[in-house]
Amino acid sequence: MSTIPIISFDAGEASLNWLTFIEALAAGHKLPKAEIADNFLYRGDDTLLNRAAWIDGLGLAVKSATIFPGNPASGQPMVNGGVSLYDDKNGMLSALVDFHLVTKWKTAGDSLLAATRLARPDSREILIVGAGTVGRSLRQAYGAAFPEARFTIWNRTAAKAHAFAAEFPGMQVAEDLETAVRAADIVTSATMVTEPLIKGAWLQPGQHIDLIGAYRPDMREADDEALQRARVFVDSFDTTLGHIGEVEIPLQSGAISRDHLIADYYDLDAFQRRSDDEITLFKNGGGAHLDLMTSRHILDSWRAANG
Repeated sequence: MSTIPIISFDAGEASLNWLTFIEALAAGHKLPKAEIADNFLYRGDDTLLNRAAWIDGLGLAVKSATIFPGNPASGQPMVNGGVSLYDDKNGMLSALVDFHLVTKWKTAGDSLLAATRLARPDSREILIVGAGTVGRSLRQAYGAAFPEARFTIWNRTAAKAHAFAAEFPGMQVAEDLETAVRAADIVTSATMVTEPLIKGAWLQPGQHIDLIGAYRPDMREADDEALQRARVFVDSFDTTLGHIGEVEIPLQSGAISRDHLIADYYDLDAFQRRSDDEITLFKNGGGAHLDLMTSRHILDSWRAANG
């Protein structure tokens, strides 16, 4: 009986490349549309989330996340988990992949794929809003696709922004969000806010806006005017419409109509910039199908690197 690979964060990441990875995401969306399902179990404040996906021709994955809010008090991470990856032909377990590795590359790569198609290729000023773990992944991902860009970080708590910038030589810290947004070619935001931080009145011709943080029906990072002024794209209609406040709140209020959302990744050919002056906006909603595509790419890359 063959040994099932258990791919740790460091072992998996050593074989990965951002530009190759987003090509794999694009290829995954050319396959039949994924079937996805989420399941939650609760015990008081503790949660088990299972996200499952099956893509014909690629395989099956179950990403399990445990969220135990009391863990940090004892020095343990609040979120843990793993990804079980199964063979498409026979359903056999193919690998166990580190949860945090899959989440990092899925989240940042999801946004990077859109940016490489919607942002101006000559974008040189990139603003990251939010100095958390996802923000650090975005710095790595965007740096790979826009190697000549200058990066600025803004965070509500300035000390965290300065600590973030210290990890990346040459990164600047923005003291005022409006000024920073107006000066950026690309704005990528990963915050936990419920009230919009990014105002449409600040947006400039030719910008690309990448929104990641909002994942609940009550969460938004950008206001109505931002969506109204932009051509809006999402990664998946199935995981954003009816689920995420970023698009659902303005749809319900009538601020935008359904046809204002141009395409998702199952229509990648539509992800094109029509002019240098237009504003594009992408909502990163995630989904188990992206976890499956990411896990399969991690396994393939790990196998190639390790013979």
